[in-house]
Amino acid sequence: MNRTVLALGGADRVDFLQGLITNDVTHATGGIIYAALLTPQGKFIADFFVIGQPETLLIDVASDAAPALAQRLTMYRLRAAVTIEQTDLIVSRGVGKMPTGGLADPRHPDLGWRLYGNAAVDDNTDWDALRVALGVPENGVELTPETYILEAGFERLNGVDFKKGCFVGQEIVARMKHKTVLKKGLARVQLDGPAHAGQDITADGKPVGVLHTVSGTEALAYLRFDRAAGDMQTDTTTLRKLD
Repeated sequence: MNRTVLALGGADRVDFLQGLITNDVTHATGGIIYAALLTPQGKFIADFFVIGQPETLLIDVASDAAPALAQRLTMYRLRAAVTIEQTDLIVSRGVGKMPTGGLADPRHPDLGWRLYGNAAVDDNTDWDALRVALGVPENGVELTPETYILEAGFERLNGVDFKKGCFVGQEIVARMKHKTVLKKGLARVQLDGPAHAGQDITADGKPVGVLHTVSGTEALAYLRFDRAAGDMQTDTTTLRKLD
């Protein structure tokens, strides 16, 4: 897996991270939560898991996103008693019997377990197929710097807590939650034929969205919901919204 584990130490680590990320860090004590760090404008920087240990908070993040996340955390640290270090821990995951020390993926019961250690464990799960079936976005694919997390399903995936208090970008996220109906977002689609990520989607000649991860006859797509009620097209196939 292309994952990196950062370690946050220091007396202020919980309060520090609590004021920044979308989920409640105190719920990670002895367990795991899913969360994101956003820009002040409410747009996506990185998603990750936080694992609460007695003296440390571990952050399990996509390796491509780890440098930017560490840099942003360092920028916010100021005079807080917090250390930020990269560890050598290896991230494994699977959907079968949970190994000793494993933690259930907090996003969805069918996403199995995650394990942090010195050796990789691989159960050959087709993770793209599982993500498509469950509507789970991935950093760098469905999750980009233009993403608003509620459009990407973060509330359904237990990645945001509206009762925890302030976090970076919280005002925008709260406004989308309470004052608007989502007009665009990630959805599962059924494909009638071959298709590939990046294809534009239209309906009646009007743009509807973009196709993302494809797995067999289903895919994830970012759609304008007001134009996605019936059949839609790419340049290779017809498709329709499943969710």
